[in-house]
Amino acid sequence: MRPPLLSINNQAIGVFDSGLGGLTVLKALEKQLPHESFIYFGDTAHVPYGSKSVETVQNYSNQITQFLLSHDVKLIVIACNTASSVAAEVLRKKFDVPIFGVVTPAVEQAISFHKNGEIGIIGTQATIASNSYVDKFTSLAPHINTVQQACPLFVPLIEEDWGDTDTAKGVADIYLKSLAKHPVDALVLGCTHYPMMEKIIQSVVGNSVKLISSGPAAAKTVDNFLVKNNLQNDGKNSPTEAFFVTDFPQKFDKLGSQFLGRALTNVHHIKL
Repeated sequence: MRPPLLSINNQAIGVFDSGLGGLTVLKALEKQLPHESFIYFGDTAHVPYGSKSVETVQNYSNQITQFLLSHDVKLIVIACNTASSVAAEVLRKKFDVPIFGVVTPAVEQAISFHKNGEIGIIGTQATIASNSYVDKFTSLAPHINTVQQACPLFVPLIEEDWGDTDTAKGVADIYLKSLAKHPVDALVLGCTHYPMMEKIIQSVVGNSVKLISSGPAAAKTVDNFLVKNNLQNDGKNSPTEAFFVTDFPQKFDKLGSQFLGRALTNVHHIKL
């Protein structure tokens, strides 16, 4: 049985992703919630999730959630669009802990920027195939038309530090040319890596299109939940952070600092 709400205020917030891209979400959470502690789990041994089966992603997500709960987190943020799309509901039904994905917050923010046009969605193959964003738009704002596009090469480009190159621009031109045929008001960056290519993406779709990143949107949702449920850290102790990864891939330090905006410290290697 979970202890009374007030006793868990100072416990950490758990955040997980298939790899290091979710650090862009953690960065937004830390900015929005400077007094909170965080435990980040990056399943770097199994990245990417975007090309894996639904069952596999659900299995990994289940194991990671169990790990985070063993560290007494007070809530969990799934900082991965693929896992949010195919595993969030399964996890909510199984575990007695508040679980937040990145899909709903991004959709809600995109709706606020809707005028008379459509909303674009880009993401991994698995995220787009799941129709999770389209389904959420249909649920929350059925009057809004959406257009989707999978952009599977964006992640490897970013992880090779090619996200701001002519090559990335050429790939983005090819992927996003279909969106140019639609009057798009806003474009949801449906992958936590994609904010690292924001400059290129914006140059292709034009400055009139508002780009929606899931990190800041999710951070505001979590902040509102903590306030509403009186779950904020009381601020008596300095916030802490810990990182757990299932592998140390090549360029780990460089990628981590690139996504988070600073060096990763207190990093632990574990196996699921």
